[in-house]
Amino acid sequence: MARVLVVEDDVDVASLLNHVLSSVGHEVAVAHDGGVGLEVAYEKHPDMVIVDWMMPIKTGIEVCSTLRADPDFSATRIMMLTARSSPQDVAQAKAAGVDDYVVKPFTPRQLRERVASLLAAG
Repeated sequence: MARVLVVEDDVDVASLLNHVLSSVGHEVAVAHDGGVGLEVAYEKHPDMVIVDWMMPIKTGIEVCSTLRADPDFSATRIMMLTARSSPQDVAQAKAAGVDDYVVKPFTPRQLRERVASLLAAG
């Protein structure tokens, strides 16, 4: 299965993501802010990053832009998982390099399906 980095400042949401993804065999690392998320990304080189938008230190948009600017992460799939749902938010995230955009709340089944689809597309 895939190496997945979850960058989410809400501990409960991060725990849920870890549980759902681990239960289907993914190797999951978790960071609770964008700064640590980037450190973990450079250390572990995940196949996929799931990132929240609104976080301390660095936002999800900043994390995406930083990773996309690095050729080592050109094949890394990035999913934005956020409560922000306006068309402008989606457009801004896509411009930053997000491959998929999921609005909270979500179900574990939706998450598994979107992750599987995104990894298969990569």
